[in-house]
Amino acid sequence: MSVFTPVSEAQARTLLEHYALGELERLEGIAQGVENTNYFLTTTTGEYVLTLFEHIPRSDLPFYVGLMDHLSRNGVPCPQPMQRENGEMLAELNGKPACIVTRLAGVPRMEPDADDCRAAGEILARLHVAGVGYDASLDNWRGRAWRESFAAAVAPKLSREENALIAEENRYQAMHDDTVLARGIIHGDLFRDNVLWDAEGRGGVIDFYFACDDALAYDLAIAVNDWCVTPQAALDGARAAAFIEGYQSERPLEELEREMWPVMLRRAALRTWLGRLGYTRFPRASQMTISKDDAFSRRLLEHHIAHAHPLG
Repeated sequence: MSVFTPVSEAQARTLLEHYALGELERLEGIAQGVENTNYFLTTTTGEYVLTLFEHIPRSDLPFYVGLMDHLSRNGVPCPQPMQRENGEMLAELNGKPACIVTRLAGVPRMEPDADDCRAAGEILARLHVAGVGYDASLDNWRGRAWRESFAAAVAPKLSREENALIAEENRYQAMHDDTVLARGIIHGDLFRDNVLWDAEGRGGVIDFYFACDDALAYDLAIAVNDWCVTPQAALDGARAAAFIEGYQSERPLEELEREMWPVMLRRAALRTWLGRLGYTRFPRASQMTISKDDAFSRRLLEHHIAHAHPLG
């Protein structure tokens, strides 16, 4: 959520003329994240977030904004897209598609304890359950084809050892068929900074722009790999158990999901490592980018390879 496309106050005021959101009071760029341009937008009616989509195909955007609208109307605390005067939830600003959503109260918990992990697991499961009723779908563009093609693209920028590790893991993942697992809408990026906790301890989910259709256990593994690891890039068993316990209180895991859990942890670590290699090896210009640590993701993958973590 860095600022790649600057927006002036005058441009924001012109955009707001097409919404029933009052007059602009404040516009502030958001530094966190690396995919889209985001601003905090304060008006006389409340606080919102303005997003300009930098790279997401326009044809995919109705899926994302529709998903947020569906989840927010079905009990999942998340941003709700605002409608324009014509009823549309997408707009155009500075040549980029854009939307305005409600701003959630709260802040992330970047050093979560077991209770935080349990609560986050419950939130993810509720999202998965509510997603069953969403009548749109979108393939995961960061699936197997992307993992293999991006590995080839980034190879010239990596060491021999790094390329060997990626190639071996891609071969390992190709051997495991996840189509036998329960599938549905996944968040795809439920890291700690994408859950905001308000003063009453209620968590709300943001940043749905990696959402897609995929294995639900894979989404769980993506989250556990961020919420439940140590500074040494190893899995924290107590926090992982709490996260999974919270998840299963809302959606019990199936036997095949339990059997494939070590594979999902490795797949999630590989995807995150490759994604962060993209940000560090192919950087894009922005006004306020916060870098991601790709070396940590590599060490986490190596940890999962050396230490399988089966679910009982």
